[in-house]
Amino acid sequence: MVKTPKTPPKLPEVRIRKAMPVGRHGGTRKAKKEKVAGEFSEQVVQIDRVARVVAGGKRLRFRAVVVVGNQADKVGLGVEKANDVATAVQKAVKVAKKNLISVPIKNETIPHEILQSFGSAKVLLKPAPKGTGIIAGGPIRVIANLAGIKNISAKILGSSNKMNNLKATILALEKLRRTPWQVRNKPFDPAQDKGTK
Repeated sequence: MVKTPKTPPKLPEVRIRKAMPVGRHGGTRKAKKEKVAGEFSEQVVQIDRVARVVAGGKRLRFRAVVVVGNQADKVGLGVEKANDVATAVQKAVKVAKKNLISVPIKNETIPHEILQSFGSAKVLLKPAPKGTGIIAGGPIRVIANLAGIKNISAKILGSSNKMNNLKATILALEKLRRTPWQVRNKPFDPAQDKGTK
């Protein structure tokens, strides 16, 4: 009589979990999400505390100025107020995403020179060759970076008011012409390029 070998009992399946990355103080930290192409980045430019006189005293609120862009060719500006800073920033981001404009970018720079004013602010934007980088002041640098313009030379000629300079820069980028035919048939005229209040 031949003895059949006994089959070993089945062991329960063991699932191996991937170890979470350990933080500096021993705790676990979540891995950073990779940035998806076309995802919008936001930058808070200015936060002010504003007061409004009402019956019974003053009502204090916060005003947030936020610039949103996808670093490809879309950029927008949002300004909103709220009772706290976080809410004001969230509302400003929503407004900025509703007011997105498309920026014509050619060879990582703007297609032509433009001078634009808004109120007492005046900005001059000039195309620059590759490797120049962003040569511009604070408000213009923020918009150029989030719009995806890698090479540009800009100058603030008028008021140093951040809000007016941001709006003047957005207006200038809106007025840029995309094709050489448009630039050739509509020559740049600083006298006609006046901003609106």
